[in-house]
Amino acid sequence: MNSLNNRKTIRKYSQKKVSDELLYRLLEEAERTPTMGNLQLYSIVITRSEKNKEALSPAHFNQPMIKDAPVVLTICADFRRTTIWAENRKAVPGYDNFLSFMNATTDALLYTQTFCNIAEEAGLGTCFLGTTIYMPQLIIDTLKLPKLVFPVATITLGWPDESPSQSERLPLRSIVHQEHFEDYNSDKINDFFAEKESMEENKYFVEINHKETLAQVFTDIRYTKKDNESISEEMIKALRNQGFLK
Repeated sequence: MNSLNNRKTIRKYSQKKVSDELLYRLLEEAERTPTMGNLQLYSIVITRSEKNKEALSPAHFNQPMIKDAPVVLTICADFRRTTIWAENRKAVPGYDNFLSFMNATTDALLYTQTFCNIAEEAGLGTCFLGTTIYMPQLIIDTLKLPKLVFPVATITLGWPDESPSQSERLPLRSIVHQEHFEDYNSDKINDFFAEKESMEENKYFVEINHKETLAQVFTDIRYTKKDNESISEEMIKALRNQGFLK
């Protein structure tokens, strides 16, 4: 059994098949994850075919693992199933709103993390793609997602064909607050980020991007204000199209 202390993100996979038996067993086991109101406000779209992985690839900036992984899972916030159930049981649903989207998103992400944990315990490799919410409408159209269903996470899944180094993590003291939130100051920031900024690979990352600090790489290149605002607008538009915003 793998420990979380040893987990690695896997982007290269062997061509060994992930059997339906194993996949569905893991998907079912992950259903034991916590869920709001015991409603299980999520759905999973399984993509295996080369054609459909090819169609999904542009939504994830054509990252190679989308096409190379044996299995791609798109986990969706889903209030449609509960809504249709209510409508068919003489109940009047009221889930076409942002609160419902947040509840369903929380459920979906909890399920995603549980699934990743147990898949890795079974020896599989996973990669969480943060790109899912960058171009949600393209995913919605490709997967034919109906109203009140919204993609929030994508996992590539397969048997590992690499053993990469672990990504660094901030020290525990940087994320834990006792009794109340203790705001940050320069001394704390210097302490919290010292190890991360001193790593040779991160120093090299700064150098090849022609920046002065690691923070500038993130603000000026990777996650810019312009891109964040543009993606936010597209996400809000997609949320309206899917019925979560009026």
